[in-house]
Amino acid sequence: MLTEKRQEEILALVNEQGSITVQELKEIFDASESTIRRDLNTLHDMGRLVKVFGGAVKLESKIQVTEERVEKKKEQNREEKQKIGQYAASLVEAEDFVYLDAGTTTGAMIPFLSESKATYVTNAVSHALMLAEKGFRVILIGGEMKAVTEAVVGFEACRNLEKYHFTKGFFGTNGVDKKAGYTTPDIAEASVKECAMKHSEVSYILCDGKKFQQICPVRFGAYNEGIIITDAILEDSYKNERNIIVV
Repeated sequence: MLTEKRQEEILALVNEQGSITVQELKEIFDASESTIRRDLNTLHDMGRLVKVFGGAVKLESKIQVTEERVEKKKEQNREEKQKIGQYAASLVEAEDFVYLDAGTTTGAMIPFLSESKATYVTNAVSHALMLAEKGFRVILIGGEMKAVTEAVVGFEACRNLEKYHFTKGFFGTNGVDKKAGYTTPDIAEASVKECAMKHSEVSYILCDGKKFQQICPVRFGAYNEGIIITDAILEDSYKNERNIIVV
């Protein structure tokens, strides 16, 4: 197939579906990853789509490329986060080995946690302090501190996580989309989330209803890899999904 024709067909697919991954395009066009990435780079440079980590989205998709500070995010959707956090906390059982991702929605679980026989691992300094104050056994992974989200990230953090196997993992996300999956603006933070998800027997994604059909540049998990806990489903296309719990 001629390069120009393939690129036009890629663009048509992106515009029709809203987003698509490099892997999907490789299979559709029976082309190498490098070829597909060159096509996406060309279309991106032409202003015809937006290339993101692992794929592309159409121009009018809602893409969030910046991360707000923790202090501001704590005040956003407070009641919704409390409802989600309370339900998520009820899922922790005795002897669970739990991963608690950084973020204000996962942080909303902590006041409701009561299982003292579980062990909690986290990459959030604030989470670790609150868990310790409650008398829980807590492990804070090492690595580079990201000031904006107060999360520990980087290569060392991923290396720390590789030795663990979690019975349950609880994750925050900036965006949820069936094609793009679970996404966040920062690649360093996404890498830690992805690693922790791979080492979790069950992964719960905690997010309010406004996060659906939002897309950030970096994917850390495929849509079918998590069970979503949310306060509401605002998009009709998600209302019959089996992996969504509405609290």
